[in-house]
Amino acid sequence: MSATATSKLGWYARRLGRMSPAEVAWRVREQAVRRSWARRQVHPGQPAAGQPPCVADRRFRSPLPAGSDALVPAAARAAIIADAERLLKGEFEMLGVVRTDMERPDWFFDPVTGRRSAPEAYAFSIDQRDESAVGNIKQVWEVNRLQHLTLLAVAWYLTGQDAYAQRVADQLRSWWAENPFLSGVNWTSGIELGVRLINFAWIRRLLDGWAGVGDLFEGNDLAVWQIRWHQEYLAAFESRGSSANNHVIAEAAGQLAASCAFPWFPESDGWRRDSLRLLERELERNTFPSGINRELASDYHGFVAELGFFAGIEAQAAGTSLSDGTWKLLCAMADDMAALVDERGRPPRQGDSDEGRVVLLDPPEHNRWRTLLALGDQLFGRLDWWPPVTADACSALTGALLGARREIAGRPGQRPSRFPDAGIAILRTGAGDAPEIWCRCDGGPHGFLSIAAHAHADALSVEVRHGGVDILADPGTYCYHGEPEWRSYFRSTIGHNTAEIDGVNQSVDGGPFMWLRQARTWEIPVPEQNRQWSAEHDGYKSLRPSARHRRLVSLEPETGLVEITDLIGGGGGNVRLAFHLGPDVAAALDGEVAILNWGTAKTPASARLELPGELRWSLHRAETSPILGWYSPVLGLRVPAYTLLGAGQLARESPLKTRLLFSKTDKQAAHSPTGQVVSLGVPCPALTDAPGSQVEAR
Repeated sequence: MSATATSKLGWYARRLGRMSPAEVAWRVREQAVRRSWARRQVHPGQPAAGQPPCVADRRFRSPLPAGSDALVPAAARAAIIADAERLLKGEFEMLGVVRTDMERPDWFFDPVTGRRSAPEAYAFSIDQRDESAVGNIKQVWEVNRLQHLTLLAVAWYLTGQDAYAQRVADQLRSWWAENPFLSGVNWTSGIELGVRLINFAWIRRLLDGWAGVGDLFEGNDLAVWQIRWHQEYLAAFESRGSSANNHVIAEAAGQLAASCAFPWFPESDGWRRDSLRLLERELERNTFPSGINRELASDYHGFVAELGFFAGIEAQAAGTSLSDGTWKLLCAMADDMAALVDERGRPPRQGDSDEGRVVLLDPPEHNRWRTLLALGDQLFGRLDWWPPVTADACSALTGALLGARREIAGRPGQRPSRFPDAGIAILRTGAGDAPEIWCRCDGGPHGFLSIAAHAHADALSVEVRHGGVDILADPGTYCYHGEPEWRSYFRSTIGHNTAEIDGVNQSVDGGPFMWLRQARTWEIPVPEQNRQWSAEHDGYKSLRPSARHRRLVSLEPETGLVEITDLIGGGGGNVRLAFHLGPDVAAALDGEVAILNWGTAKTPASARLELPGELRWSLHRAETSPILGWYSPVLGLRVPAYTLLGAGQLARESPLKTRLLFSKTDKQAAHSPTGQVVSLGVPCPALTDAPGSQVEAR
C-alpha cells in the first residue's frame, strides 16, 4: 500500500473515532444514498430529462421596492461601478489572487496550482481534499459561489447599463450548462450550494427590471432545474454530528432563501418549513448564550451572522418570519461584533479565517465586519455605544426590502468587554483615549464539536493593537488545503502568542480540520481594577511530568503598559514563549529588550518590550526551516513579520513577566514623568489543582 493510501486510511480512522454511533449510522445511510444517486447524474452536454415539476405560477414575487436605488450612497455607488468595470475587463481578486480570466471563467480551474478537475466526474466520487485531482479547492469554490455576478447585477440595478446584465446572463447560462446535476467538484459541498442559492435570489431580484430576466430565470428550464437540483441536494444531504457547524447553517439558510424566493415546486412549502426549523435549531446550537459563535473563529462568527441575516430578510420578504428568539439571537451576534472591534472597526483574528461572505452587494473588503455592522444597524438599529457605521449598498438595499427595523428588548446598555461563556475578554483603554490600546485574551473552549474543525491550538493567547495596528498579532490562517506544513504552523501553539512546552501543541492535531484531543481552559477570578484577566489550561497534563500554563494579563491605560505574567506549573519543562508582531512593526532585539516601531502605519508609534530574563531570546523573520516569522492578512497570502522567541528549561512554577510599554502621549507622560516601565504589581494567581470559573469545554 502506498504512503498516500496509508495516510488516507489513517485519516479516515481518526475521523471515525470522533463520531458518535448515531453519526456513524447516519453517514452509512448517507453513503448508500450517494451511491444510489449516481444514476441521477446529468452529464455535461446531456439535456435534463423533461421539464422540471413546477407549480403553475413561476413569478418572482419579492423585487426591491421602487426607488430603492436612490438610497445607495454616492460613494458606495462609485465603488460598485469601479469594481464592475474591472470585472467586465476580466479582473477580480479572490482569496489573495488577482484573477484575469473573469470575462469567461473556467469553473473547474484553480489559478494557484494550475490544475483543472474533471467536469464529467460523479460528484460523490471526487476527493475534494486531494489537491492533485482538484487543485486548491477553496480557490475553485470561491468563483463558483457566483458572488461576482451579484456585484455585476447591483451595477446594472444602479446604472441600467446593459453590459453588466448581459455579462451576468452569459456567465449564469455558462455555469448552469457546465455544472449539471452531480457532475464535477462544484456539487461536492452543501455549503457552496447554500451560498449559491442566496446569490441566485439576489441576482434575480436586482435584475428584475431588465428585459431579459424572465428568459434567464423563470422562462429558462435549465435555470429552473438548477434551482430545483440545488434544493433537492440540500434536502437529502444535511451536515450532522461533528460536521454540524457553519456548514449546516449555510445549507439551511440557502434552502430557506430559495424556497421563499423561488416557491415554484410542489415541495417548496415543505422545504421552507423544514429549513426554517433547521436554521433556527442550528443557530441556537452553534451560538453561546452571549451571542458569540461557538466555533470561536472570528471570521465564522461574521459569516454565520450574515447567513442568518440574509435568510431572515428573504423569509420576511416572502411573508415568513423567523421566530422572535432567533431574531434576538441574531441581534446579539450583531451587538457582539460591535463590542469586539477595535477603534478601526477590525475584529479579532481568532481561529480560522477564509473571508467567507454570503452576498456581495458592495465590493469585497478584507474587513467584512464594517458591512455587517451597517447591515445590523438596518436590521436592529445601532446602540449608542456601537462604533460609527457607514451606510453602503448592502445596508440600503436590504433595509429597503425588509422595511421597518426589528425592536429587540434587553440589549446591553454599555459596551460589553467580557464574554465568559466564550472565554473572550477585551481589555482596552477608555473611549476618549487615542490611540486606543486593544487587547484580546483567549480563555475559552478549544473549538466546537468533537473535531473543532476551525480551531487553533492557541489557549491563553493574546492579541494587542495600538490605534488599530497589530502589535502582538495573531498570525492568521494562510491556507486550508494543499500545503500541510503551513496549515499546521498557522494552527500551532508556537504560531500564537502563548507558551509551548516540550515542543508539542496544547491540543493534538489529527488533520487539517480535526483535533484529537482538545485543551480545556478556564478563567481565574481576578480583581476588577486595572483591567485584568487570568486563565489556565490543561493541554499539557499528558506530559510526563505533567505541566500546566496559567497567564495573567493587565492593562494600565494611564501609562500605556500591558503586562503579561506566565506561570508554568507542574514539572516545568522545555518552554518556548512566542510573541508574533504585526507586519507593520519593525523590531530590534538587545538581550531581553526589544524596541518596536511602526512608523509607516496609519497610526505610527513605538514601544518597548521587556522580555523574561529566564529565557534566551531570538528574533526571526520569514524563515521556512522551521517555519517562523510570518503573518497572513487574508487566506492565500502570507507576508514576512517579526517573531520574538524565548526558549529555556524552567523550574517548577517559574513566573515569566513580559512588559509592553507604548510610547506616551502627553496625558500618559504626566502620569509617569520618569518614562520608566513600572510593574503593575499584580501577582499571577498561584496554580492549584482545582479549576476556577470553568468555561464550557466540548
